Amino acid sequence: MASPRRALPRTLAAAAALTLLVGAAGCGGDAEAGSAQAKELRYQGSVGQVTLPELAADLGYLNDVRLNWIGNVTGGPQDIQATATGQSDFGGAFNGAIVKLAAANAPITAVVSYYGSDAQTFQGWYVLDDSPVRGPRDLIGKKIGMNTLGAHAEAVTKTWLSRGGLSAEEIKQVELVALPPVNTEQSLRQKQIDVAVLGGVIRDKAVANGGIRTIVTDFELLGAFSAGAYVFRDDFIKRNPETVKTFVTGVGKAIEWARSQPRETVVARLESIITKRGRNEDPSLVRLWKSSGVAGRGGVITDQEFATWIDWLAAAGEIKGEKPKPGDVYTNRFNPFTAGGAA
Repeated sequence: MASPRRALPRTLAAAAALTLLVGAAGCGGDAEAGSAQAKELRYQGSVGQVTLPELAADLGYLNDVRLNWIGNVTGGPQDIQATATGQSDFGGAFNGAIVKLAAANAPITAVVSYYGSDAQTFQGWYVLDDSPVRGPRDLIGKKIGMNTLGAHAEAVTKTWLSRGGLSAEEIKQVELVALPPVNTEQSLRQKQIDVAVLGGVIRDKAVANGGIRTIVTDFELLGAFSAGAYVFRDDFIKRNPETVKTFVTGVGKAIEWARSQPRETVVARLESIITKRGRNEDPSLVRLWKSSGVAGRGGVITDQEFATWIDWLAAAGEIKGEKPKPGDVYTNRFNPFTAGGAA
């Protein structure tokens, strides 16, 4: 399933415009107050991959709520900005990107985790076998390719560099380059970049091709954690609480279904979804699926999964004024797994 790791610096610039747009966008395609709740959710997908909502829909866990695919996205900040401006009904991103957007007064709330890192599914920083790069200090003056700037990959990169003893000025000398995930491995092999940040099935495919090695992984650095969540606009939640509950419950059940099934059963289901939706995609990526990486049962969110990035952003000067509290950014009230129930 898709593991789009995802943006901060650009998000603040966009957020100023978003705060003006969301008010007008709030009357988009969802249900109006007092009318029947929305039964169709517009969303963006990922090329050659299956998102958890898509899996939930295929398993019948969304009941009468339908998904309406409106295109594909490569980065979380773009995805949640589309949600904040009413172009889509939900979107997913790295928790730090959600914090950044929410801190800029975009009326969005995270409702369920959808990706993370564990011993099976993680994001790694890869170099060619003959690269001289071994540790953080070797990255000064080097280029690191990642799917989008300011998101999960950038936050972990700078955390690693800082822990490695680099000063703020030295960290600025490490060049971060945004690349489409499907092109990142090729850019590394052609030596257009020095380090490639690779995650999920794209990483597994690159490793299987040989000739590369890891210098660090986010799992090694931070342990197992949920890293990103799906968000809805606050006005959508207010008008469609049962729809949001159905969505969150369905995603949570899909997480646990994938966790409990034999790997080959999950892979077969993902391949069948790609075939049935008819988007002319290569199914080879999903054949490498191992886990969603979600830490909490049913995608339940913890304070720490947002507090880590709130503190990091504040220390980096990316949050102006008072720091938001984790509870200001997310809610578990729609997730039946919160109380340990089986949904």
